[in-house]
Amino acid sequence: MKRTNGEKAYAVFNYIILTLIALVTVYPFWDVIRVSFSTTAEANSMVFRLFPSEIALDGYQKVLSNTNIWIGYKNTIFRVLIGTSLNMLLMIFTAYPLSKRYLPFRNGFTLFIVFTMFFSGGLIPGYLNVRSLGLDNTFGALIFPTAINTFSMIILRNFFMGLPEELEESAYIDGASTLRILFSIILPLSLPILMTVGLWSVVEHWNAWFDCIIYIREPSAYVLQAVLRKIVIDATPQFNNMQDSADTLSNVNSEVIKAATIIVSSIPIMLVYPFVQKHFVKGVMVGSLKG
Repeated sequence: MKRTNGEKAYAVFNYIILTLIALVTVYPFWDVIRVSFSTTAEANSMVFRLFPSEIALDGYQKVLSNTNIWIGYKNTIFRVLIGTSLNMLLMIFTAYPLSKRYLPFRNGFTLFIVFTMFFSGGLIPGYLNVRSLGLDNTFGALIFPTAINTFSMIILRNFFMGLPEELEESAYIDGASTLRILFSIILPLSLPILMTVGLWSVVEHWNAWFDCIIYIREPSAYVLQAVLRKIVIDATPQFNNMQDSADTLSNVNSEVIKAATIIVSSIPIMLVYPFVQKHFVKGVMVGSLKG
């Protein structure tokens, strides 16, 4: 079908706007990559460049020699594994019953849960609650307060509601239990939405730092993003005790170190995203429209 001049102009306008948005979005991150590979002299200069004139790895050598970075990596990976597993388990066990029309007071339970999306106790009551539960300065303070993400749970519930009820009815006739139906039939069919909310949970735990700053007092228990904040924003000397692998690293520009730290902390999550991207788009569209 031949497009009109107006449609062609509209398409050109869209391409231009989207290209500009992409450039504005990508350039800051690209500039961080460029600075991380720059020499000290180039990092101090105010000249606009797209690529470093000379590749230097001094910043990465200094960052990777910092033991706090590796401690933060270990704590963050542990948090992501435990936190995401707990998130998925609790959200599935909450969303699946709420997707059943025969569940008594289903709408009341749903409204009660959705209420928490708009109203919360606040920072001080939350801190007092964590302390009263004995979770202060423990790993549990980073996991249990965010064990269920209400928005993700609603997305899961909507997806489960869109699955044919006949699948479960036939499984019940064959003698399958509710758990067997959930794990053998429902969850395999829900892979796109599970990958989507799982990615959200991983990113949330990977990027979290505020709760660590509030509840954790031991630097050895800091997650990676809290260490990153101490280095980049606070410039805390305790987190900048990087061991020089050579005398030439003693004068590395602080901006180079900050940029290299940001890239090192971002690489794992960037490597994960391409493998779940196809499920991510499908899961968001289906989970948000059904129900």
